[in-house]
Amino acid sequence: MKRFILLITAILLFSCSNVLAKDSELLNSREVAKQDNQISEIGFKILNANAIPYRTVFTYDTARTINAYSQFNNRKIVMYRGMYNRCDTEDELAAILAHEISHSVDSYQGPLRGSLFFVNYMVAPRKYESKADKRAIDYMVNAGYHPVAMIVAMSKNFPQGRYEVFSSHPLATRRMMEVYEYIYKKYPEYLVDNKYRKNIYYQNFLLTSEKNRKKLQNKIETNSKKKVKYE
Repeated sequence: MKRFILLITAILLFSCSNVLAKDSELLNSREVAKQDNQISEIGFKILNANAIPYRTVFTYDTARTINAYSQFNNRKIVMYRGMYNRCDTEDELAAILAHEISHSVDSYQGPLRGSLFFVNYMVAPRKYESKADKRAIDYMVNAGYHPVAMIVAMSKNFPQGRYEVFSSHPLATRRMMEVYEYIYKKYPEYLVDNKYRKNIYYQNFLLTSEKNRKKLQNKIETNSKKKVKYE
């Protein structure tokens, strides 16, 4: 009798665990669909607000990689769950997507419907990364997003290398300062009315960029036209 009761109990427990597993899968599936839809909506909002006449689609990858990228061959922008989870606001998601949209736009340029853009990018990747950072600021503002979120997203997610000579991207500190200077010159009102002023990641940027910001201040005070070489 005891064995029979134990057998029935085991069957019931197995059935319950199976149901719970299916419920969990359903919840996860709904959450993934929700996040995928959010990324797509933000992406298309940026495209439409900037009247970008090039087809681009967006998708969400459940890998935990902290990254996003633009596929040049089919103009698809992919954001990984790792990057999505590291973004606390829609502004930050928009910053990442706007940067990738810039790459997608560039991939349409040149002969053979942009088929050779990848070659151009490989020759001067840092040039295109810097261009994408700045153009993303314009895209964000036009779509109603706060551009300082770009600095927040960079401060939070982009590691700091020692040198950039062998890297496809500029140093994170240099990228953040160039974005800061671009906002300072073109959209200074966002630095005055800065809702990210007390954000810990923006505060860390202010702390670590003191030397670079003094260079910018000197450029402004001397009315210099030379490009500041940030560190």
